[in-house]
Amino acid sequence: MEGKVMLNTKQVAEFLDINEKMVYSLINEKGLPAVKATGKWLFPKHLVEQWLEAQTVNYPKAVNPLPPYHGLLIICGSNDILLEKTISLFNKQFPEHAAVFGNMGSLGGLRSLKRNLCHIASSHLLQENKKEYNFDFAHEELGQVPAVVNFCRREQGIIVKKGNPKGITGVKDLKEKGIRIVNRPEGTGTRLLLDGELKKEGIDGNTIQGYNIELQRHIDVGFEVLSGRTDAGPAIRTVASLLDLDFIPLRMERFDLIALKDRFFDQGIQLFLGLLRSQAFKTLAKELDGYDLSITGEMVFPQEE
Repeated sequence: MEGKVMLNTKQVAEFLDINEKMVYSLINEKGLPAVKATGKWLFPKHLVEQWLEAQTVNYPKAVNPLPPYHGLLIICGSNDILLEKTISLFNKQFPEHAAVFGNMGSLGGLRSLKRNLCHIASSHLLQENKKEYNFDFAHEELGQVPAVVNFCRREQGIIVKKGNPKGITGVKDLKEKGIRIVNRPEGTGTRLLLDGELKKEGIDGNTIQGYNIELQRHIDVGFEVLSGRTDAGPAIRTVASLLDLDFIPLRMERFDLIALKDRFFDQGIQLFLGLLRSQAFKTLAKELDGYDLSITGEMVFPQEE
């Protein structure tokens, strides 16, 4: 909860303009966000505000809602090679429709969904508990619980030159003199993961040469390493395999597709999600390293702690 304002029971009662006894009823009956620490209830203010917003009835619709679906499926968010190939497959299999992608990172995808600029957001934002993905970020950005369907699980890590001439074994080595990296932009799940790993090692990213050089796609990171212009960079295993580079794994992550519930049954969304269970899609994935389809196409929900 670093950087978040926490309220005690009295403060949250004052914030909601109720008595303290009612607070406990709201925790048990209405799901008021709370955490018990050292025997006392604490309430993250930003989650209380989101909870309050979620209780709102007659919530106003967006001023500029996304038009009814007429054949153009818009996906925005995190970059992924298998996703790009799946969009091409969609356009081939459904020629009366067209799918397009806006590469703006996981957080950018959620914000585009909020602004009704797209039908689906692609995201892999690791939550503070280091177990779950996307739910907290989606709820915070959207003010509601969206529909979340898994696209794949994929392996994230650090791409290095063939043979790993600098002897890089993990993020702790990136700070060493003579090692230069490239990075992904803020708001991407890959950047969030790297920053989290650096924090665990007590490393300030700004002390690493090349940390502030940001590239928009995983494959761009691979090309920089392949060209010799940089020694390492965060990206998915698929890129290392395609470019015959070495790969240092960090974690297997969940990469999800997120849609607002009131648009979930739009024809384009359902056609795209249905494609994830097709043999053609599975064949695409088999041609690439670093993907796991064990929960692909399944609706996912937050796991209880």
